Amino acid sequence: MAENRHEARAAAGDLELLRDTAIEGGLIAMRYFRAENTVWMKQGNSPVSQADIEVDTYLRETLLKARPGYGWLSEETADDPARLDRDLVFVVDPIDGTRGFLEGNPHWCLCLSVIREGRPVAAVVHCPALGRTFCAEAGQGATLNGLAIAVHESNEIVRVTGSRRLNEDLARLYPGRFTILPYVPSLAYRLVLVATGEIDGAFARGGSHDWDLAAAELILEEAGGTMTTAAGENLVYNGHHSRNPALIAAGPGRHAALMLLAKSGGFLH
Repeated sequence: MAENRHEARAAAGDLELLRDTAIEGGLIAMRYFRAENTVWMKQGNSPVSQADIEVDTYLRETLLKARPGYGWLSEETADDPARLDRDLVFVVDPIDGTRGFLEGNPHWCLCLSVIREGRPVAAVVHCPALGRTFCAEAGQGATLNGLAIAVHESNEIVRVTGSRRLNEDLARLYPGRFTILPYVPSLAYRLVLVATGEIDGAFARGGSHDWDLAAAELILEEAGGTMTTAAGENLVYNGHHSRNPALIAAGPGRHAALMLLAKSGGFLH
């Protein structure tokens, strides 16, 4: 499956550029973590902070200076439709899991990816407070801190997680059936935990955006996992709209079973 999706490849050096830039951006974010940080609310009653903006500015200036021909899509930058005409596009979330970041929860990440033909071809999810850096390049596998990672080859579903509300729904609908892991503020981090085998399956309600997903999806896919919509469709990134439907992520032996579970339980929409 991954081979068919990844005919497009990243340009030479893109993964190294993403990794180095993410690590430097993480140092900026760490200056504000559990420290003084100005916070305000943006559209949709979502928090944004001085840390988000400073990291976003650093990522944008550094990446576009190195690749001036690439497009740009970020949660914290006003959208420029010119990205739709670019062959290669950076899709970035400077801090995925901002609410957790602001609460002092270490489960937040910088998410950086390069998109070609609607699919991620190079990706980094960097978690500075956890000391974990996930990387992937199309067709080249995925790594955590430089070591190869892979999903567990099993059909057994034990450990699952989603949003706070999804976790409550799972506990109510299927009491005792799963170990429902604590809520993880960063959606991207939930997905890469599936890639390492630390989680058997992860769910997301509709409403996530390209910048939440693109980097983590490539890492998951290159580790042998799968992420689709609840209808089993693949995502296409860098379209006119960045918002995405409900999602299911798991290893190959578990994904179909979780899709049936979501459909029969009616909890994922």
